[in-house]
Amino acid sequence: MAGDLILLAAVSLLSACQQIHFAWLVGKSRKQHKIMPPAVTGTPDFDRIFRAQQNCVEFYPIFLAALWIAGWFFSQELAALLGLAYMYSRHKYFHGYAESVQGRISGFYWSVVVLLALMVLCAAGITHSFLDEYLDFNIIKKLHKLL
Repeated sequence: MAGDLILLAAVSLLSACQQIHFAWLVGKSRKQHKIMPPAVTGTPDFDRIFRAQQNCVEFYPIFLAALWIAGWFFSQELAALLGLAYMYSRHKYFHGYAESVQGRISGFYWSVVVLLALMVLCAAGITHSFLDEYLDFNIIKKLHKLL
């Protein structure tokens, strides 16, 4: 059973480490700009780093749910690969935003594209499983017969 989930677990752990890293960078920026908690605004440099981290946190539950559902119901390998692509795009987003407001755009765009791809895999996997389990209609077998 654990072997069936190893890639999803590994990407989840790596993404959690990424979230920790982003939070650490916010703390580092707080020290650098002398902004004490609970303040969440300060210099424009701090504000961009803080917003980048908060945006990553806001999207994180969506990412994890989509990663696991796509991996469980569609393809663990493809979901894990898309998970790594999402992490890379979030890295680009965070560090681009830290540099400038405009710098966030490409990373944000690609992270949304990857999330949408994961959601499509989720829907396809759940639909296939539902049809197979409850209506005894296996799309894969039907396609194999046609081809």
